[in-house]
Amino acid sequence: MSLDDMKRLVRQHIELSWNKGRLALTEQLQSKDFLYKSSFIGRPLGSAAYSQMVANIRDAMPDLEVVIEECIAEGNKVVTWSTLIGSIQKPALGYPPSDKILSISAMAFWTFNSVGEVQEICTMFDMESFRAQLGLATQPLAEKTQP
Repeated sequence: MSLDDMKRLVRQHIELSWNKGRLALTEQLQSKDFLYKSSFIGRPLGSAAYSQMVANIRDAMPDLEVVIEECIAEGNKVVTWSTLIGSIQKPALGYPPSDKILSISAMAFWTFNSVGEVQEICTMFDMESFRAQLGLATQPLAEKTQP
């Protein structure tokens, strides 16, 4: 699979899952041993749990749009920098509803297996900015790292 093919598949995966909620189609792009790891979830998720998480977030944020800012590929990996834009209309992941339009930056590392399936997605979200936009308490990095 070429680097351009992998980038196209990642863009398609994001469009189908996060932007359109076509999760059955997304699952077809993933390997049988697919894992999703994220900075805001305490444990890895398999394919079905990942689809349920996306469905829950889309239900809470029906106006959600994921915009891909950068997409870079090398070897069997693709890295994306994305911005998630939307408002929380129902409680989600422990966060309250808000009428504010939120903008959340995310980085994701996508790993492909030898047959061109998405084997793993590992994401990091700017949760401090997200919390600040919601008016929730944030904690400076220096305070987090000191005992």
